[in-house]
Amino acid sequence: MCIAYLAIERDPDWPLFIAANRDEFHARASRPAAPWPDAAHIIAGRDSVAGGTWLGVTRQGRYAFLTNYRDPSSVMPNAPSRGELVGNYLLRNESPASYAAAVSRVASTYNGFNLIIGDAHSCFYVGNRTNHREPRALGRGSHVLSNHLLDTPWPKARRLRRAMDDLDLRQLDTSLAPAFAALRDNARAEDADLPDTGISLERERLLSSPFVISADYGTRCSTIVAIHASGKALLSEISFDRDGNTTQRHDWPFTIRPDAQPA
Repeated sequence: MCIAYLAIERDPDWPLFIAANRDEFHARASRPAAPWPDAAHIIAGRDSVAGGTWLGVTRQGRYAFLTNYRDPSSVMPNAPSRGELVGNYLLRNESPASYAAAVSRVASTYNGFNLIIGDAHSCFYVGNRTNHREPRALGRGSHVLSNHLLDTPWPKARRLRRAMDDLDLRQLDTSLAPAFAALRDNARAEDADLPDTGISLERERLLSSPFVISADYGTRCSTIVAIHASGKALLSEISFDRDGNTTQRHDWPFTIRPDAQPA
C-alpha cells in the first residue's frame, strides 16, 4: 500500500471511509480482495509470497492498512514481512490500543512501516520511524498516509487529500465512481516539489503521482472501504495491469456485526 486516505466521522452517515492505492512490483504475486478461506470474517487482498496483507476489514468492523516507509539506506534483508502486522490484527479480537502498543514494542525488528488500525470505538497510528514512541490515537477528521509519516505533505498526498476532502460522501450510497476517479490521478509533481528519499530523480518522479504506471512497478489495485452508520458496509476493489488498465473489480457488501465471533 503506497497511499491511503482515511476519514473518521467526517460525515455522520459514514463514520469510516478509506480510499487507497496499493503500489507493488508487477512480478510479485498476490490475490485480490475476498473473504479469506481460512478466516472468512476477513475481507482483504493477500500477498502470495509472505501471506500477509496491506489493507483489510472484518465483518465485525475492524480495519487495518499499512504503508512502507521509504528509506532504502536502512533496509534489513531478513526482517519479517510487514504485511503480517495487518493480517494479525484482523485475525484477533485484541483492542486497537492493545495491539498498537504490542506492535510498538517489536517495531524495530521490521523495515520501515506505518500502520493504522481501528474499530468502531477507536483508531491508532503506529510506525517505526516516528518521533513518538507511543502509538497515536486518531479522532474525528481526515488523514493521508503515503511512504513517509502520517500527513506528511508530499505532493501526491496533498492532491489525494484535497480531492477526497472535497468528495461528498453521501454519493457513496449511489456511486463509488468519483472516489475511484480521484484515486486514478496520475499527475506527477514538479521536480522542485519532489522529496529526497534516497532514490533516483527518475524514480522520485515516477512515484510522485497518486496512481503509478510503469512496466515493472505501479498501482496494482485501488480499494475503498466504507462503513455506514446503519451498519451496512462495503469493500470494493479494482485491479490494474502494468499499463494501468482495469483487469477486474470485486465488490464485497456486508453488514457489521460487532458481537460476531471470527469464523
